Amino acid sequence: MMPFTARAFLVIQLMLGVAAGASAQTADEIVEKSIAAAGGRAALEKLTSRSTHGTIAVSTPAGEIPGTIDVVNQAPNKIRTLITLDASSVGGGTVVIDNRFDGTVGYAMDSMRGNRDMTGMQLANLRNSYFPSPLLNYKERGTRIELKGKETVGDRDAYSLTLTPKEGPVVHIFIDAESYLTDRSVVTIDAPEVGSIEQTTDFTDYREVDGVKIPFSFKGSSSVQTFFVLVKTVEHNVKIDPAMFVKPAGK
Repeated sequence: MMPFTARAFLVIQLMLGVAAGASAQTADEIVEKSIAAAGGRAALEKLTSRSTHGTIAVSTPAGEIPGTIDVVNQAPNKIRTLITLDASSVGGGTVVIDNRFDGTVGYAMDSMRGNRDMTGMQLANLRNSYFPSPLLNYKERGTRIELKGKETVGDRDAYSLTLTPKEGPVVHIFIDAESYLTDRSVVTIDAPEVGSIEQTTDFTDYREVDGVKIPFSFKGSSSVQTFFVLVKTVEHNVKIDPAMFVKPAGK
């Protein structure tokens, strides 16, 4: 999972100074070490789908809004994200956000802001969000990866890489210099009613599921909002109804 579709969540940055000096390692070497740290190519390439369930908490000026989040991934890049929020503590009701992407087009259903076709950077980001990892076979897709050096993420050193796809926004990822797991990603997203903003997602609490290491904790932050996700369950290679990824009839 990549990387969980935080970018698809309503308005759901932190750029750090570049550390001095280029690494003696190449971008390709770091990518290969990161793939190995996550479980290896063989284990990752066995994954055809993933079903993830967790809790989400959105921080707002009026208080914290709790909810649940369910994400379904299907290789190579289909994804559905269903978020249900309980806004009663801030004077609202139940908010349901159902984002669907079938690998080519996407549709967003939002009980608060209305329904719409996905466009712009949100759509481009989804098209480039390959499951189970955007680092697998990236050259075959025409993506370029460049090593920018080292930076500090929290209190740890990390390799800073930029992923430049054939189309769509550049994604910055930070690979821990010791574990070689992804600590952070930074990407530009389209936020309803706000426009383009930069969102940072931090990944922690990696656990092994079916031979693959997955972050069970996410923190998403931008100039307008912060949210936290705690993963409860993960299932791989589950049978998925293709209708889950497409716009429902009559919408």
